[in-house]
Amino acid sequence: MTEKLSARLLRHPLDFLALGFGSGLIPKGPGTAGTVAAIPLYLLMEPLPLAIYLALVAVLFIIGIPICEHTAKRMGVHDHPAIVWDEIVGYLLTMTFAPAGWPWVIAGFALFRLFDIAKPWPIRVLDRKVGGGFGIMIDDLLAAVFAAGVLQLLIVFVAPQLS
Repeated sequence: MTEKLSARLLRHPLDFLALGFGSGLIPKGPGTAGTVAAIPLYLLMEPLPLAIYLALVAVLFIIGIPICEHTAKRMGVHDHPAIVWDEIVGYLLTMTFAPAGWPWVIAGFALFRLFDIAKPWPIRVLDRKVGGGFGIMIDDLLAAVFAAGVLQLLIVFVAPQLS
């Protein structure tokens, strides 16, 4: 992506969000950079009551559909790697039931990236078959569900062994 296009995209509020506040423009590993950008947002949201946290994640997912679709159309690519709003929302969903603390922040990060990159079935099917903004968002939502499930298994079965 050219510097001129990057600068133009960052000036538009929807593109700025879709590009993860600019984190998606990092040339190597934009999805990982977008997930890193989600950590401060998670830390701000983590103290919220569960119902408010879930409602906020749901709103961020829903608004992510037109945000990502808008930016994909402007970039001329269905799911350009620089579009990382889906990674931000995916990480937030992964962390929904995580205990507080940096070990869990890092574990959630690693698990979400693992499922988002590996895209096991049925994540890969959704990634390939569903288009538009919903398609950009839904595979990361499912990766987050998988990551959250494994994170919960770690909490239940591994964390007590470490105490």
